[in-house]
Amino acid sequence: MGTWRAILRVAGFVGMTLAIMPVQWVLMRFKLPGSYALPLYYHRTLCKLIGIKVTVKGAPVTDKPVLICANHTSYLDIPIMSTVFPVSFIAKSEVATWPFFGQMAKLQRTVFVERERRTKTREHRNQIHGRIVEGDTLILFPEGTSNNGNWVLPFKSALMSVAQMSVVGDDGALDDMVMVQPVSVAYTRLHGLPMGRHFRPFFAWYGDMELVPHLWEVFQLGPFDVVMEFHEPVSITQAGTRKALAVYCEDKVANGVARAISGRDAA
Repeated sequence: MGTWRAILRVAGFVGMTLAIMPVQWVLMRFKLPGSYALPLYYHRTLCKLIGIKVTVKGAPVTDKPVLICANHTSYLDIPIMSTVFPVSFIAKSEVATWPFFGQMAKLQRTVFVERERRTKTREHRNQIHGRIVEGDTLILFPEGTSNNGNWVLPFKSALMSVAQMSVVGDDGALDDMVMVQPVSVAYTRLHGLPMGRHFRPFFAWYGDMELVPHLWEVFQLGPFDVVMEFHEPVSITQAGTRKALAVYCEDKVANGVARAISGRDAA
């Protein structure tokens, strides 16, 4: 049963993606409004196809310039976090070279960064800031890598320096500071039952796992539930320093993941 389910899901995923990719390319090429809406509906459909039920708690910042900082468990975080409103991601530069998936990332306006080259941090920060000024909402994974989904790794603060930059309004005057909003994503239930520490790594993609075999396994397993919680946003002025900002986000996200996987309601 699981094999046939996976075959149908793979066929649906590949067919839908190949049909949508050239449409999205045209929308982006000619800067048409639909280029933001299409990925949103694509990811919602993809989550239904795979069998992902996303429960959203809290509310995203939509009326101010914002950078979202989230924990990172799997490539599944991408469609899950793309179901609420139009977003783009900040990813390591290697992703751009991946066959098929790299092109998908480009069609969602991903910002690619070289995390290991500190000399590039200012350049990447300016690029991220420019996108936020243009009105885009970007998602940063400050852990710098993915993990098994049972906990949160320490947040790195380098690219959070974008929060130290102001946004200039249409009149040329300094407008809002860039807000930073922590978001926790937790994989909580499998076939309606608590997932537990044993099953959660089946959905997590980390270490030296190969992508295609892992994706095949995910397509066989579902359906499963995910809780995504938007926490209170903060500015660099409120946090005090860039490192304090990273600590604040890490704490909010870690608590959100712990509450979700333990089944406790969000505060």
